[in-house]
Amino acid sequence: MIILRNTLAVLNLAFFLVTCAAFPWSSSSRDNAHVTSHQRHIVEHQSHKLRGVFPQLTWLRDTAIEKVFGQPPKKDGSGQRKPAISHAANPNLPTTLLAKYGGDVVLRFNLTTAAEEKALAEAADTLFLDVWEFTNNWADIRLREDDVASLLGLLPKSLQRAYSHLMPDLAKTIYQSYPSITFEDFEPAPPSRRDAQTFSPALKTTGGADLDNIFFRDYQPYSVIVPWMRLMASMFTTHVRMLSIGTSYEGRDIPGLRVGVSPKNSQEPLGPRKTIIVSGGFHAREWISVSTVTYIAWSLITSYGKNAGITKLLQEFDFIFIPTVNVDGYVYTWENDRLWRKNRQQTNLRFCRGLDLDRSFGFEWDGTTFQNNPCSESFPGEEPFQAVESHRLAEWARNETQNNGVKFVGFLDLHSYSQQILYPYSYSCAAFPPSQENLEELALGLAKSIRISSGQQYGVSSACEGAVPYRSKASGSVSARMETGGGSAIDWFYHEMKVRYSYQIKLRDTGSYGFLLPKENIVPTGEEAFNAVKYFGDFLLGNKGIESTLFPEIHKDENATPPVGLANAVEAEMVGEDIETVNEWDERDWELRRRRR
Repeated sequence: MIILRNTLAVLNLAFFLVTCAAFPWSSSSRDNAHVTSHQRHIVEHQSHKLRGVFPQLTWLRDTAIEKVFGQPPKKDGSGQRKPAISHAANPNLPTTLLAKYGGDVVLRFNLTTAAEEKALAEAADTLFLDVWEFTNNWADIRLREDDVASLLGLLPKSLQRAYSHLMPDLAKTIYQSYPSITFEDFEPAPPSRRDAQTFSPALKTTGGADLDNIFFRDYQPYSVIVPWMRLMASMFTTHVRMLSIGTSYEGRDIPGLRVGVSPKNSQEPLGPRKTIIVSGGFHAREWISVSTVTYIAWSLITSYGKNAGITKLLQEFDFIFIPTVNVDGYVYTWENDRLWRKNRQQTNLRFCRGLDLDRSFGFEWDGTTFQNNPCSESFPGEEPFQAVESHRLAEWARNETQNNGVKFVGFLDLHSYSQQILYPYSYSCAAFPPSQENLEELALGLAKSIRISSGQQYGVSSACEGAVPYRSKASGSVSARMETGGGSAIDWFYHEMKVRYSYQIKLRDTGSYGFLLPKENIVPTGEEAFNAVKYFGDFLLGNKGIESTLFPEIHKDENATPPVGLANAVEAEMVGEDIETVNEWDERDWELRRRRR
């Protein structure tokens, strides 16, 4: 069985390399515009030629699967294999997108047992498939429609019909996620002129749009985000400073913003400065996490001095905003591959680059099982902190605490997608964090703050659930999960840096668009996260009398004096509120007890 799996892996790798050679992805956006029918014909001709020249690879792989697993792909009346999905390519899309993603689909498998999840995990690893996201109930996988039959052949019968199609036209969805200027045909220009086309500090509005949200009408590339951050630091000098976390593998700066101000009239000796980190972009393709970090930063920056609660919050805490830790990967998603996940670091296999930054931290690092393959999307490297960007972040955090008088009290790591709030530990469900009850309580509050502000439901669970092998207490057996959870950032900050409240927040949506969330969701998602950050700060402040200004929807103003004529009505209402509050806390306590069971 092991020999067969290795053989299948080699065949798929060979087919993948040949395909990539035939369809290179151009890094120039100008090459993507105004594709002629003749160019499109050439690409289609190359595709048919490739399948004709190398039929043995596909035939040998599929035949091995059919013979061993006894799950032959369906055939139509003519005896030919019937494709799992049939849709015409959109002729209006750029050639490069059609070549790379024209035949790709995203499938959602509904999982009901640990055995099904194990089978799906092994099949995805064998065929080098891209696992987009997973929970305890489902898993989303991207693959070429030609490989659907091969995947189903490796799965048990219970899964062969337990799936649905999330994105029938992946190339079109990817195209729509880019700003329109990305594929426009414009003349070559000096760098300064191109920068002026994509970003201008002049706050001009069109169509009556909100002045404050001009930056958030579209996803922004790294070359725009960095000048925007410099602009924030130069415009709001009283409470914003720009900083550098370090340099990436390819030599780019990992920028950050420090937002906060210490009261100058304090008579007490100042101790370590309490600091909260809000990070995004650990995985390059999760663009909504990058835009959400900048949105939260903008909201706090512009509310200082205008909102008493926010002003108090920035006097008590410093916030470190890191829009994208994986800067190399993020640039690569704009210039080459929109769905790239890892960083761009070279591995021991020349044709498989990149390490998963969120699996590279030193606490309970796990480089075994499915993760020892450099071609895996979750490859953690050959040793802890081999990923350059993860190492830089850890070094910077240690230096801040040892030399700069900083005490990290919160870590919020934004990801996408699935709308979940996850707390430590990620590496194992058999290990319980010492402050688990506090972690669960705050996580439930964060979810409630989002639900009140937007109506969106965010689940709360340990980060280990649906992510790592789980040992049954009854049988002692271990079920393989979709990927291991060792070496995660939230575990490292919680355990090594003693950050009491460490969370991973997976933003919108729940699968309709996945990583390709339309730009119309940037502001709503940012608002949800901003409300969660306000609640987070309110919780850490310990309700010091400013909660009504920070989050009036949750914290009622108990100090307000009602008009005399309404005293009896208010008293009756307060009795009702007391009963409701008791019921709410009873419900929360029940939820906490249920999770601990």
